[in-house]
Amino acid sequence: MKRFWLALILILGLNGSAFAQTAPYEHEAKAYTGLLAAADQGDIDKIKQLIAKGADINVRDSHGRTPVMIAAHNKDHKTALALMKAGANLNLLDREYYDVLTISGVIADVKMVELALKHGADPKLITSPYDGTALIAAAHEGHDGVVRALVKAGAPLDHVNNLNWTAVIESIVLGDGGKRHQACLQALIEAGADLNIPDGNGVTPLSLARAHGFKEMVKMLEAAGAKP
Repeated sequence: MKRFWLALILILGLNGSAFAQTAPYEHEAKAYTGLLAAADQGDIDKIKQLIAKGADINVRDSHGRTPVMIAAHNKDHKTALALMKAGANLNLLDREYYDVLTISGVIADVKMVELALKHGADPKLITSPYDGTALIAAAHEGHDGVVRALVKAGAPLDHVNNLNWTAVIESIVLGDGGKRHQACLQALIEAGADLNIPDGNGVTPLSLARAHGFKEMVKMLEAAGAKP
């Protein structure tokens, strides 16, 4: 099964987007009622009224999204904060196994990540069809600001997903070797991530960086004492 997911990523060139976080489609949003509609529309007064009347703050749409997940997809910080303060559960997973942290991390919304962490989001939560974490997803995308926020919050540095990849490895094999992915790798190095955990074929991060021709990453790993 691991080889299947890896083949899907590499052959189709999706970099994981086959199971990417899916924001509500227009037809879904139009069908929303109650708290889901209020969250999507950013109507905070309506949200407060509905919650006061006993509405389920963690009600789900057909995709498993909660109101706070919808606000996260919309990058609507005010609405998300209102839901967080009202007690929204930030550690629920949608149908694709994504939580608020991972949703926000993938779209590089550092402010939402920080808000979620402040209000109880668990940076150690296992998310996605790849049994990964928000940190792995952010490193994959090259969102170094998110990586730093998650590291500061205690995200597991060395978690290995079901593709046998860590955040360090994903910053290399699913990145472009450019400045953003270099910054992610540097943040992980500075945080003390294990640089010698190999992939499923026994290939180390340093060897992977060399194989990809990512010279700057090779220098960074060598300077940090990574083994070939």
